[in-house]
Amino acid sequence: MATGIPTNRTNLPMPVAVSSEILKKTQEASSIMQLARKITLPGNGVQIPVITGDPVANWVTETGSKPVSNPSLSKKIMQAHKLAVIVPFSMEFKRDMAALYNALISRLPNALSKEFDKAVFFGPASVLANFDDFSDVTAQSLSGSGGVYAGLVAADTDISEQGGTIDGYVFSPQGRGMLLNALDKQDRPIFINSVSEGSVPRILGAPTYFRQAAYKEGAAGVGTAAGTPDIVGFAGDWNHAMWGTVEGVKVDISEQATLTVEEGTSTTQINLWQQNMFAVRAEIEVGFVAEKQYFNALTRKHT
Repeated sequence: MATGIPTNRTNLPMPVAVSSEILKKTQEASSIMQLARKITLPGNGVQIPVITGDPVANWVTETGSKPVSNPSLSKKIMQAHKLAVIVPFSMEFKRDMAALYNALISRLPNALSKEFDKAVFFGPASVLANFDDFSDVTAQSLSGSGGVYAGLVAADTDISEQGGTIDGYVFSPQGRGMLLNALDKQDRPIFINSVSEGSVPRILGAPTYFRQAAYKEGAAGVGTAAGTPDIVGFAGDWNHAMWGTVEGVKVDISEQATLTVEEGTSTTQINLWQQNMFAVRAEIEVGFVAEKQYFNALTRKHT
């Protein structure tokens, strides 16, 4: 967090497209933003209607009365919450705006997208009103007697029984290793076409993304002893998930703020003016809602 930010900030001449480019790169880096539907989110939130029961048709005679079906409806509220990061730079960057631009584009989107994905997968660090997460979805083990393939089929079966169809997977690098190690009875890789290809673009017909944010060690909350489940990925019907942003990414720059940097239990302060530095702040107001019965966590035994 930052303290003592004055009102007379000095604005540096930034490229006009920097904010939109950061948002674009954030969306590219975030598996949630790529898979879930995007909506425009008003600042005070939005109510989203959800169909909880489908209409039912029935057979009738030629002149018979037509059946009336009244599907049940519910609603979800998507609320905007602010996600922010501050990155300090040395003043030397001001001499080369291309270097500053490239540094912004490479560093800020990853910080925003990783934290957003982690909040959706495992819950945010603090309680956020009307912000759904997958911390309590059904889990399927990829370390069971049937191995990785059986676990994936179990997830596919569970979600299909809810009326959904898996249309996207997100795996951590740890989960990617499990996929690459999955072999058939002739010791041939199940999920890759060849060793030289070395990637898993699709699983059971659905696209696959790989993000470090999808990994959680000791996911059951009982430590990291052998046998404790680690979450290595998620599967779901992403038509039942939505994210929204109010204004996209906003970027601000200060040369005179005092930054408080927290490192573990200790804190240090950086006076930008005194240390010949400046800081860039990026923030985005985002929300997320999902019908969680259409999603499964994928786990392995901790070793």
